Amino acid sequence: MGRVTVRRPVRRISAAGQRRRPDSLAAEEPLELRVGGRALTVTMRTPGHDVELVHGFLLSEGVLGSREDVLTARYCAGVDDRGRNTYNVLDVTLAEGVSPPDAGVERNFYTTSSCGVCGKAALDAVKLRSRFSPASASFSVRTEVLATLPDALRAQQKVFSATGGLHAAALFTAEGELAVVREDIGRHNAVDKVLGWALQANRIPASGLGLLVSGRVSFELVQKAAMAGIGLLAAVSAPSSLAAELAEENGMTLIGFLRGDSMNLYTGDQRVLG
Repeated sequence: MGRVTVRRPVRRISAAGQRRRPDSLAAEEPLELRVGGRALTVTMRTPGHDVELVHGFLLSEGVLGSREDVLTARYCAGVDDRGRNTYNVLDVTLAEGVSPPDAGVERNFYTTSSCGVCGKAALDAVKLRSRFSPASASFSVRTEVLATLPDALRAQQKVFSATGGLHAAALFTAEGELAVVREDIGRHNAVDKVLGWALQANRIPASGLGLLVSGRVSFELVQKAAMAGIGLLAAVSAPSSLAAELAEENGMTLIGFLRGDSMNLYTGDQRVLG
């Protein structure tokens, strides 16, 4: 597998002077996703949990609804200049009767680690309809539980602690337990990884879990949560206007600026108790 961190020498300058020392950087490598041997997209990601990543991506695209929808997910042969397998091409074989991604929805073949829907031809094409309803999720959580989540997430961000350069996402229970935590250089990749975990664990629709992200909330993150049937999305930072609109449209609870015992409730405040 690819490396999660890479060591590089740096020249450190501060008020105390300067010195040279090694520094850890978050790894960023391309992952080409193929479905049935056909190239679908390339995303820049931090290596690790790639199978979860593609499961979550295809779930959020409306292709998958359960783990049985995938027959196999395997790395294709690919070597670097030293003859080592790069593990940067993953081919998914769908189960019989599962429709592949819509070829009519244009997307760039390359997407950056900061943007998961930049390649969509039009905004209307992004507004996928989930087979699961976030509005029907009975999940609720108390404010004192929500207040503990950022620190709990930060404690499990091991690669962030070493590099300072990764986003994180987690699925959590009403009692504040973090069911899964994943890190990635792309915020949408981190979300895809936790959703892929849930799909493989047969926990989709994830109506009994909340989604927590370490940064801001964009339209695409609300979209991904909705496609997984998640009723509550909480973020350490701010949501965009379109994210709030989409959350309201889907009957979701959207929380921003979750820091300590303070938070902003943008939509669906009936799920937040206390």
